[in-house]
Amino acid sequence: MKTTSYDLKNQKNSEVNLPSIFSTKVREDIALKYYEADKEFHPYAPSPLAGRKHSASGTISHRRHEWKGHYGKGIARVPRKAMWRRGTQFYWVGAEVNQARGGRAVHTPKIYYRPRKINENEMRIAMHSAIASTARKEFVTKRYTRLNDFAGQIPFVISNAEKMKTKQLIEILKKMLGENYDVALQVKNVRSGKGKMRNRKYKSNAGLLFVKAKNEKISLNGVDVVNAQDLKIADLFPLGRLTLYTEKSLTELK
Repeated sequence: MKTTSYDLKNQKNSEVNLPSIFSTKVREDIALKYYEADKEFHPYAPSPLAGRKHSASGTISHRRHEWKGHYGKGIARVPRKAMWRRGTQFYWVGAEVNQARGGRAVHTPKIYYRPRKINENEMRIAMHSAIASTARKEFVTKRYTRLNDFAGQIPFVISNAEKMKTKQLIEILKKMLGENYDVALQVKNVRSGKGKMRNRKYKSNAGLLFVKAKNEKISLNGVDVVNAQDLKIADLFPLGRLTLYTEKSLTELK
């Protein structure tokens, strides 16, 4: 499998033989399984002690002549905490139970997580499928519907990107993708709706993935830059992400 390599001026440099990993069969089911097994788990549950930090405990006694008893008060047997007292008279407030203010919640989410297991052979097939999908036009156009009319070669390969700047990258993307070059750039927008009040004010698209070799020093704005040896399934999922490789990174992928 071959593709064309370009230089910083977007001129054809040479033809590059892609590693055999790009010719493997794409298994979407295994890639999805590995993505679900590898993604981070964020616990969502209240503190086990929430609503249980009061001095009230158990039920209040209704026996006669009992200290702090409820006999003759005409109040329910609800755990209460004393706010103040005057001699033998108390001002109580319900606590601990779920119907009381500041009490424990009922049937809250439990911190219980059982990780999904996946063997090494499936992990390898999943990563190979994810990388191979970046060179398949059917997967790229499925993920980016605005590129249905794209007639160029994928994946994008650049010969030398050591001194590349963000402005040069945008010019290259304009020539490669035409009017839809902004699909490859990360755009950050303010979320509409109540999500703004729930610590997720902004949302952004994934943009282009720039894969470089370990010894290449490249920092760009608006795209994700990753070493070839540090690629994860989360970087490439859903399958068919727009990816720009350097020639040195392709040698590492072999």
